[in-house]
Formats: sequence, structure tokens, C-alpha cells
Amino acid sequence: MIGYITLGTNDLERACAFYDAILGKMGATRVFENNRLYAWSFGEGKPLIVLNTPYDGQEASIGNGTMVALRVEDRETVENLHTLALQLGGKDEGPPGPRGEAFYGAYCRDLDGNKLNFHC
Repeated sequence: MIGYITLGTNDLERACAFYDAILGKMGATRVFENNRLYAWSFGEGKPLIVLNTPYDGQEASIGNGTMVALRVEDRETVENLHTLALQLGGKDEGPPGPRGEAFYGAYCRDLDGNKLNFHC
């Protein structure tokens, strides 16, 4: 089981505002913060999402082929979160729509280029 996922950023405050808006709409709350990271929880026993500046002090960079997929309840939520991410400055990586018979999703990049997927 996954305990937490970390996403790197080079601008912690700007990225935090992006994730406060996105994860707040999904029901997560910020549970921890310090001068180099923020963490959000979806509830006890569920994985955390952590936003951090790299520990080694180097620039954060994205992983080609790396993606965080966030499951939501319905197609409307997929569409709303994708729209919100783009309004907040994220980049479109694939509009909401069906991918196969049992998967509905949308893709975007956050402000640092990390790839996200909202799906149901």
C-alpha cells in the first residue's frame, strides 16, 4: 500500500496554492507544513500527497513517464478538476473523455510540470 506520494516544486508557495485548490475540491485537508514541504490527507489510513522542494537543494524536475492518478467519484468531477487545474495555470495533457470502456479521465501538468490524471 502507498503511504504517500511526493511531487517536487521550485516554487513552494505558488505550487501550494494550486494543490490547496485542487485537493481541497477532492476533500483533502492540509495536515502538515514546514519551510520545504506541504502535505495533504484524504483521511486516516489513506495515502498522503506531499509537495516539497528537493532535499538535495537541486532544482526539482519532472519524471518522463511519471504520473499521479487521482480517482474521483464521477465524470463531472473529472471535468471540473481538469478545468480548475487549467484555470490555475496547469497545462492540458488530454481533455476529459473515455479511455476504453470502463475508464473516464483527464490529464494535465501542474505548475512545475508534474503530470496528473483525474479519473473515475
